[in-house]
Amino acid sequence: MHPRCLFPRLAAAVAVTALLLPIGAFAADQPGQKFKITFADLPAPGATQSASNPSRTIPRPAGTLPQVPPGFQVNVFADGLQNARWLTVAPNGDVFLSEPEAGRITLLRDANNDGVAEVKSTFVSGIAAVHGIAVLGDVLYASNPTTLYSVPYKAGDIRAGGPPAMVGARNALGDGAGHFTRNLAISPDGKSMMVAVGSRANLAEEPAPRASVQRFDINGANQTTFAGGLRNPVGIAYRPGSNDLYVVVNERDGYGDGLVPDYLTRVQQGDFLGWPYAYLGPHASPGQLGTAKPGQVALTKAPDVLFEAHSAPLGLAFYDGTAFPAEYRGQAFVALHGSWNSGKPTGYKVVTVPFENGRPTGEYVNFATGFWAGGTARADVWGRPVGIAVAADGSLLVADDVGQVVWRISYRGA
Repeated sequence: MHPRCLFPRLAAAVAVTALLLPIGAFAADQPGQKFKITFADLPAPGATQSASNPSRTIPRPAGTLPQVPPGFQVNVFADGLQNARWLTVAPNGDVFLSEPEAGRITLLRDANNDGVAEVKSTFVSGIAAVHGIAVLGDVLYASNPTTLYSVPYKAGDIRAGGPPAMVGARNALGDGAGHFTRNLAISPDGKSMMVAVGSRANLAEEPAPRASVQRFDINGANQTTFAGGLRNPVGIAYRPGSNDLYVVVNERDGYGDGLVPDYLTRVQQGDFLGWPYAYLGPHASPGQLGTAKPGQVALTKAPDVLFEAHSAPLGLAFYDGTAFPAEYRGQAFVALHGSWNSGKPTGYKVVTVPFENGRPTGEYVNFATGFWAGGTARADVWGRPVGIAVAADGSLLVADDVGQVVWRISYRGA
């Protein structure tokens, strides 16, 4: 069995790779490998010890690039960054990147259409730990762990037209402790904004806005909880051509290597996804929390697509371009940042989630791999993908907060 095939039903998808390697050898993820995990595949809580096993950062070997499917190619879009995390693309093609450690949003512009950003300009600074970003009209919206902001924006400008202004109430997104990302999605009609807010703790009862998706009017008014029970929702996006809102969620640690799978799911008004009372549907959490609110356990919705536990899905983008082959259109791209709480490392790659008839099939497929260069007990990595965005030319941009690079993946033809 593949060393990272934690569930028997995954074995067939990766068995060929495993057979080609000596026992104990590092089996690299390959583009095109398919995975499908169901609740029936999962171990019981505590079947394995919970491990603290963070990756080890190594220099990127000279000439090494992420591995992608045949017909695709990769180049460095921008480098020399500081904590490259989240991406959004303006209507004119300019790319915005949040760099939380620097407290700034950087504008990247490919002025001559050669696939490389010749312009790299600090668009705005002074928003501590800025993370989520989105453009609507003449405003760049941004979020940090506690608060929403608006920044004056005019197409073509390389610097903001004024300082950031608070949108809504200060600390509307919580006190900022614990899970700190606050990514946002603007509704298709431009009238509201959804913000993903993670929990403070790994496993505890916490009031809103923690562990939820918060809805705001576009001016920051009328804050409500749209969906709850989401331990740490990070990537959040509307599927193009619909009002369907999707999130990727980092589930709880401490149950062992195989639990609890992270996931992608559609969220609707009033949905409850279980945390902390249940997981992956109406399955009670072990211990006191699992019996504290049986009504909430019974209401728990099962998510749409399960990722290997501890993969840490962060970035989420739907492919709405035309440059990739037709089968990619409408699919979700997800950045798996990689594990720290698993004895068997997992993640460190970009995957696609296929859709049929407007809904996920339940599978996911490796798309960009190779960031994990070696190590079976502990991952040696030269990159970790975070934010994802579709560029104006239809290429895929991937922020890497270890390599401090934005990668550009384009299709050149079979």
